[in-house]
Amino acid sequence: MNLYPLGKALVSIIFYPLYRIRVIGKEHMPKDNGVLLCSNHIDNLDPPTVGITSPRLVNFMAKEELFEAPILKGLLPKLQAFPVKRGASDRQAIRKALQLLKSGEVVGLFPEGTRSTTGELGEGMTGAGFLALRGECDVVPCAIIGPYKPFKRLTVIYGEPLPMEELRERKASADEVTQIIMQSIQKLLDTHKNIEK
Repeated sequence: MNLYPLGKALVSIIFYPLYRIRVIGKEHMPKDNGVLLCSNHIDNLDPPTVGITSPRLVNFMAKEELFEAPILKGLLPKLQAFPVKRGASDRQAIRKALQLLKSGEVVGLFPEGTRSTTGELGEGMTGAGFLALRGECDVVPCAIIGPYKPFKRLTVIYGEPLPMEELRERKASADEVTQIIMQSIQKLLDTHKNIEK
């Protein structure tokens, strides 16, 4: 049983007015292809925020520990989430992500691997670049600009898909592609700062 549509509706009713969510760039999300959606990570509420603002259903990689909680282990798979071991090469999670991407679905990923304690963008993990290269998919950067405070503006920006063809043709490294993804997210964050000034 897929609870994603119901969960999206319920969370939207709460989050949109509570955090005054503004979404920019929804039109950049490809309508048909597989998409690797890469976002910065500032709060535990980031996955539901991306889930309700994305125009397409998002399959999230979620830390394995969440699937050990009694309620969440039954609920998360019904919300299109699948487990990943943090700090290790999790082949099962990678296979699952590649399968979803190649079948035309959206996989949501936070390349930093953990929340930023400073609000600044951290280092990206090479798994993002690996999936971007091997997934036969589009890669869309996303920036969440907080804070998550009631009735303060929260902005979610979707950037244009990154040009992956040339990187794949010249067999760029996963590390290089990860750096490009992180630079794209940082550019979205910087652009928003300039708009707000």
